[in-house]
Amino acid sequence: MTEVDFDFLRAFLHARSGLTLTAEKRYLVDSRLGPVCRRQNLDTLGDLVALLRTGRAIELERLVVEAMTTNETFFFRDKGPFELFRDVLLPQLLMARALTRRLRIWCAAASTGQEPYSLAMILDEAAAQLAGWRVEIIATDLSTEVIARAKAGLYTQFEVQRGLPIQFLLKYFTQAGDMWQIADKLRDMVDFRTLNLLRDFSVLGEFDIVFCRNVLIYFDVPTKMNVLRRLADRLAPDGALFLGAAETVIGLSDDLTPHTTHRGLYVPREQRTPLSALKLAMSR
Repeated sequence: MTEVDFDFLRAFLHARSGLTLTAEKRYLVDSRLGPVCRRQNLDTLGDLVALLRTGRAIELERLVVEAMTTNETFFFRDKGPFELFRDVLLPQLLMARALTRRLRIWCAAASTGQEPYSLAMILDEAAAQLAGWRVEIIATDLSTEVIARAKAGLYTQFEVQRGLPIQFLLKYFTQAGDMWQIADKLRDMVDFRTLNLLRDFSVLGEFDIVFCRNVLIYFDVPTKMNVLRRLADRLAPDGALFLGAAETVIGLSDDLTPHTTHRGLYVPREQRTPLSALKLAMSR
């Protein structure tokens, strides 16, 4: 592929997905788009770029963006955020939302579903406390392919061995040949949708908790700032945002600030009634 073609591809990917493809990541183009070329009967990456330049190869555009997007995920990834949700935020939300009895969670960039299903397991374990509540988990991803896999809820032996406690495997999965099928009740708890974080997502409404982990690392600074601003708009006044361990809002957002005691957790800067204050007030 020529430098001109590579520059076009970089600009194309940035515009469609926010992905910043640096020169040292050029090897990813060959490894990820080579299979796309073969499936589309294209001889070279140059031929692929030529079709993209026409602006009429809509399906090819989708395939290229999805092939270049990283979909690394596993159950209860990094543990800490899920323990924080289970042990701190969920009990606080049960008090803070006692009148409305409604809880809304958004997993942005949910990939093949392990993150939202991990949250669904935690919520199912707390089913007695949530009786009569309306609980929604919205899970979105740019890729139609991974969303289809997430909806199916079928995982390989390798996938269920990554982070999933054995008791949850036995309780929530059944073996289907050489795959593992997640329980229907968990699949019913998650609303999977295809969504591009670069586009307007205000239609999703307001959320108590947003997980947007290990996504911003692929964006340049202006894109990070734009996405964070719009994520802040989707948070309840006392809501919370989870980012990845290598991500932060510092220097990027005037609307969000790090939680004072929980690393990786961010709250609206002008939080009117922090969950921690609610917990203290209701315990008196």
